[in-house]
Amino acid sequence: MNSDRFQSRLLDWYRASARDLPWRRAPGTGPGAANAPPPDPYRVWLSEVMLQQTTVAHATPYYAAFLSRWPTVCDLADAEDAEVMAAWAGLGYYARARNLLACARAVRDRFDGRFPDTEAGLLSLPGVGPYTAAAVAAIAFDRPANVVDGNVERVMSRLFAVEAPLPAARPKLRSLAAGLVEAGAPGDWAQALMDLGATVCRPRSPRCDLCPATEDCAARASGTPEAWPRKSARAARPTRSGLVFVLRNGDGVAVVRRPPRGLLGGMLGLPTTDWTPSGPDSEAIAAAAPARLDWREAGAVDHVFTHFSLELRVLAAEGPANNVEWLSLDALGDLPSVFLKAARRALAMRDGE
Repeated sequence: MNSDRFQSRLLDWYRASARDLPWRRAPGTGPGAANAPPPDPYRVWLSEVMLQQTTVAHATPYYAAFLSRWPTVCDLADAEDAEVMAAWAGLGYYARARNLLACARAVRDRFDGRFPDTEAGLLSLPGVGPYTAAAVAAIAFDRPANVVDGNVERVMSRLFAVEAPLPAARPKLRSLAAGLVEAGAPGDWAQALMDLGATVCRPRSPRCDLCPATEDCAARASGTPEAWPRKSARAARPTRSGLVFVLRNGDGVAVVRRPPRGLLGGMLGLPTTDWTPSGPDSEAIAAAAPARLDWREAGAVDHVFTHFSLELRVLAAEGPANNVEWLSLDALGDLPSVFLKAARRALAMRDGE
């Protein structure tokens, strides 16, 4: 591996081929560039949090909506929790939305609305881990930082043909990436590696003919670049089951606020039993029901979370209930997708009768 050649070619490639993203400044216009305003750390941070566990295409409209509604970190910090949770619906991992608010409020309260400009300072913020701290430090403040996401792991594993499988290989891949950090243009370097993995060094069908690292890539030299990164056998995803209640009263559907901690924490959802491997017993069903009514079977829905698959049996009824909120039929789209599936299942059965 010729490190100098790789760094030079990758930066040249990035400056000619960088993706046009709404949160990104053009290559070469980072904090150190002459006559260029510095990147907005709020926008960099917001985009990085949103892009975790989702794609650019999926995150982009959410990013635009958040900026339109909360254009500064202090605007976001002043928002109501429920408003932010509802705006986050569809991005998954609602714990990240709670961390988003906690971080924004820490920046407002502890740093007078200005993000810390070092990795150490950024790591002191709630919900900011090593990756996000490094990304914001590099992209927003041009600090030399080792920014390693899944794309960068793939690039490193192929460049050096790392035989250890993921996830065990991660410390090695981080070390290799750290040895290549380009101190002269840290922001461009971090984004160049990300773009290389996202657009050229793809998981399947890598476009080696377009890669600026062809001469330095050990996986390419092997003739089978797709064989990297090596992966451990994936454990089977367990299944849990539960029961969900769709209660309609006029034009409203009964919803409850979920506990602040745990899966879908703090979100509005349909009343439901706990989700367990064995499913609910009769006592659990009776305790979870929002009212004593004539509940009818409305089929079942399946949903896949990261760590388990869920099978939900749907019960439907009409009538009043206490200790619930009422969500209009037009607003059902604000529910997390697992509950939206159940509501649509029950309503479709009713309309078909």
